[in-house]
Amino acid sequence: MEAAEIYVKNPVAFAIVPEVSPHFGARESLLDRAMGLKWKKKCSHRLRRGRLPSEGLAFVARDDAGRIVGTVRLWDVETGDGRRALLLGPLAVEPSLNGAGIGKSLMSHAILEAGRLGHRAILLVGDPQYYGRFGFSAEKTGQLAMPGPYERHRFLGLELVPSALDGATGTLRAAGRRKKAAQISVAA
Repeated sequence: MEAAEIYVKNPVAFAIVPEVSPHFGARESLLDRAMGLKWKKKCSHRLRRGRLPSEGLAFVARDDAGRIVGTVRLWDVETGDGRRALLLGPLAVEPSLNGAGIGKSLMSHAILEAGRLGHRAILLVGDPQYYGRFGFSAEKTGQLAMPGPYERHRFLGLELVPSALDGATGTLRAAGRRKKAAQISVAA
């Protein structure tokens, strides 16, 4: 992964910690502020609905006052040809803190943890220029599809293990742990 310069405005001290249930409400509010109220209508959300994030791969950034200022989760998915991968998203940062390095730190942390836990590849739908700095590209997602409308050039992959996505085909489907009924009403 090549280091990229990032302009940091409005510096803020923050810590990345594992997401726990007391964070859920603040996380949901942050996602609404950062992504608008329609973020749950995106095709990626179809793969998250009714599921829990991949074990050990949900993180929040907290500022000095303990407020949630960033979030990222990774989800277990399977390709049409049966390969396991992770789906990243959503990644969100408190809008007033964009450019402070929170998103970059969350991404780097999530990628390192996914590799440490033995995952082979991460997929996402997002801005190629932003995610390209972390090694994501559309190079190996051409034969893969999302379950719903999306912009093909924004469907990106990152191999944590070389050749993990070579020849991968088919539409992604959810493969993670299911939420229990009580969890569905609390977390999205």
